Amino acid sequence: MIKILVADDHAVVRQGVKQILADVQDMTVKDEAQNGTETLQKIAEQDFDVVLLDISMPGRSGLEVLEDIKAQRPKQAVLILSMHPEEQYAVRALKAGASGYLTKASAPQELIGAIRKAAGGGKYVTALLAEKLADQLEVDTEKLPHERLSNREHQVMLMLAGGKSVSDIADELNLSVKTISTYRTRVMSKMGMKKNAELTLYAVHNKLIH
Repeated sequence: MIKILVADDHAVVRQGVKQILADVQDMTVKDEAQNGTETLQKIAEQDFDVVLLDISMPGRSGLEVLEDIKAQRPKQAVLILSMHPEEQYAVRALKAGASGYLTKASAPQELIGAIRKAAGGGKYVTALLAEKLADQLEVDTEKLPHERLSNREHQVMLMLAGGKSVSDIADELNLSVKTISTYRTRVMSKMGMKKNAELTLYAVHNKLIH
């Protein structure tokens, strides 16, 4: 029996996953968590074959939580289940140790297949993502500016590029306005830009946002 932890701050998503897996004989949702702290606590206390982890949770982002999980339990299989399209976070998630990346729009059968693959120690990678990873290996020597950002800086950059204000982002991530301003300053400096509009143009040009 594959034991699963569903970590997502939306009860409706956790419920949806439980419904999808309810009829699958070799899987059971053993527990659920609604933020990063709770996720790490449950992993410390219990054994799970696969953790289904959301990227956009309040407080620490899913990618930071993923790094913490891997530090705590290096062999833990973690599948990212996110509303964000693959091109925004998938490569980063795999580099941080994820066993795969699925969007919440994925078909139930795809989710079930990915869980089985992760539980067996494999990696679940879509054809599009495999292509992206191959491209990255080729251009790793000449990194694009956004690839130099930390995971949290990358998240803030995408939100700024999408037109959100510093205070909007602070609210959404449960962080202070001062902290987000610091991230914005770092993003601008690393990317050699001065205005949010430049970030938007860059993000659209590099297909990070549509």
